[in-house]
Amino acid sequence: MSGITRVYAGRLAGLQVRGPDTEPIGRVRDVVVNIRPEGQASRALGLVVELVNKRRIFLPMLRIAAIEPGDITLVSGSVSIRAFQARTGELTVMGDLIGSKVHTDDPELEHLHGRAVEIADVELERTRTRDWVIARVAVFGARPKFGRSPRLSTVPWNHIHGVTAAGVGQTDTLAETIAAFDRMRPADVANYLHDLPASQRHRLANELNDERLADILQELPEDHQTELLAALDIERAAVVLEEMDPDDAADILQELPDTTAEVLLELMDPEDSAPVRRLMGFSPDTVGALMTPEPLILSPQTTVAEALALARDPDLPTSLASLVFVVRPPTATPTGKYLGCVHLQKLLREPPSTLVSGILDPDLPPLYADDDQETAARYFATYNLVCGPVLDEDNHLLGAVAVDDLLDHMLPEDWRAAGLRPGSPHARKEMPRG
Repeated sequence: MSGITRVYAGRLAGLQVRGPDTEPIGRVRDVVVNIRPEGQASRALGLVVELVNKRRIFLPMLRIAAIEPGDITLVSGSVSIRAFQARTGELTVMGDLIGSKVHTDDPELEHLHGRAVEIADVELERTRTRDWVIARVAVFGARPKFGRSPRLSTVPWNHIHGVTAAGVGQTDTLAETIAAFDRMRPADVANYLHDLPASQRHRLANELNDERLADILQELPEDHQTELLAALDIERAAVVLEEMDPDDAADILQELPDTTAEVLLELMDPEDSAPVRRLMGFSPDTVGALMTPEPLILSPQTTVAEALALARDPDLPTSLASLVFVVRPPTATPTGKYLGCVHLQKLLREPPSTLVSGILDPDLPPLYADDDQETAARYFATYNLVCGPVLDEDNHLLGAVAVDDLLDHMLPEDWRAAGLRPGSPHARKEMPRG
């Protein structure tokens, strides 16, 4: 993401949103934020965008390629057209925060201590991890008489008090639980949900945003995955599947009745459903069914500096970031001829201007899509890797298999339900803390 890295939410309102082809999609009407407990960064989750047909949809911040003074450009022109509806724990800047009364203990503004101040705008700042967080708040003090303009002050977010996940001056146990989930690992949230009655699990799942629910679903046992997916309305279930890694989405769909799985695949965006369909075509006990079709794939002309920049993507699992794969065009799977791979450690030791085609590992053999899981386990043990290339018989790269996905399938089916240390006192699952 390039362009502006610090912006007031009020400045975003009304900006044109464009696809990567510069075609207009709609205009920004609000910003959705997640308020976390005091002392922790509160994030912007996405934008409320009004389409040309006046329908308002939610657009995740990670779908944004750049924010410029005149418009916003998206990474992809594919967006969910489901009508926006704020979930528990989500607030909108224009609808919920601006105009609300809060208080501040900013040591630089002692004259405002002990007084109610009014939120005028909220400043967002992009972090190194590509998250947009609330950095500062513009507030009005007491409004002067006789129509004078009120004095505007800027306060660091950590010195603003009176805003919770439920809103300004509000408390809500469900909202605070959702906010607590935001700072937990998906696997830990999954452990917490696992022990809840089904009705509570469904209620919490309905209030999670699509991306977060997708991350958590991937960490749940298969029976809970299918249970929660079935509890969602069919359109939302398809959107959640789009947000999942293709291999995990394929695993869940294969547990559903064929007719249900086909309906969900039809509702998914074709760009997201195509790799899922390909994975579902492999036998469940083969490497092909375990792989992800979206590893780091580069052309021979890519430099080391460019490869390292791509490997820094915070959304890329660490196992998949450990190897880059070099192919002849096309670079989308199934690719052109596979040329080889380069380990992250080797990239770190080479000059930035070096081409990756000149430092390929010539001795590392690939895995093949019809190899079984035991072969993959032997492969990782033999070559001390956590990720490996998967080819077809014609030497095209189909994807990569990661050791964590392999372990997930080789462990007993109930390993998630049993916890990290079955039978140990350390296996106790704790409630999320606010």
